[in-house]
Amino acid sequence: MSISFEDRVAIVTGAGGGLGRQHALELGRRGAKVVVNDLGGSVDGSGGSLSAAEAVAGEINDAGGTAVANSASVTDLDAVQAMVDDTMQRWGRIDIVVNNAGILRDKTFAKMELANWHAVMDVHLTGSLNVTKCVWPIMVKQNYGRIVMTTSTSGLFGNFGQSNYGAAKLGLVGFMNTLRLEGAKYNIFTNAIAPIAATRMTLNLPGFEDSEERLAPELVTPAVVFLCSEEAPNGRIIQAMGGRYYSADVRENVGVDLGAGATVEDIAANIDTILDMTENKGVLERTHHR
Repeated sequence: MSISFEDRVAIVTGAGGGLGRQHALELGRRGAKVVVNDLGGSVDGSGGSLSAAEAVAGEINDAGGTAVANSASVTDLDAVQAMVDDTMQRWGRIDIVVNNAGILRDKTFAKMELANWHAVMDVHLTGSLNVTKCVWPIMVKQNYGRIVMTTSTSGLFGNFGQSNYGAAKLGLVGFMNTLRLEGAKYNIFTNAIAPIAATRMTLNLPGFEDSEERLAPELVTPAVVFLCSEEAPNGRIIQAMGGRYYSADVRENVGVDLGAGATVEDIAANIDTILDMTENKGVLERTHHR
């Protein structure tokens, strides 16, 4: 099965390098018209330049595709709306959004300044909100849309020194879980990618030494591009690392029914059963994915 994006229009944020660049290039190679959005700042979000986005858009155009560069900060709602308006004027529709833009400001929680909490939240969580909010009515009207959130294992499982980043990334899962419900009747499917890849954001992190080839960003992109396609599921999390693709979800177990008179002591006596998530204990049918 060959997946094509002819006549589709995509916005990829944070597409000036790393993961976003690979996503944009592959969408362009498969026929999508691509808005390559990137602030062009440093890993911590400071600075800005259109040159990174222009370079990637140039690669797509030189290869015979169609792309434009945009340097709007995803934290600036007016700038995001202007990007969306320009895209509509240029191509008349928006089918795909890959919310990939992100920054890092790692510190242990005890040492983290609150400004660095808010900065990371603003880019990852509110930035994804801004872009999605601006395209949502367009996707509703055209009865089609594919949205990809970029979550992280730091959000799903935690990571030392990344309380701000992890909170933002798990917040995107909660955002996705509601959008999958509200968007389904409009054929808007929202999913998430949890990538592990060697990029400038991971350059100095433990465990990423000599990982440039082993964890190349382009090994994440096939899963992202599939989630952008008509064949995409709805409300799923795909993890991608070095050519391995696997899923995560949020689930609950059967637990124990202690009735209306339950006491603290009852909880204590049954805590092992309440917390047991092993397969032989079963799970409720209401698992949090579709």
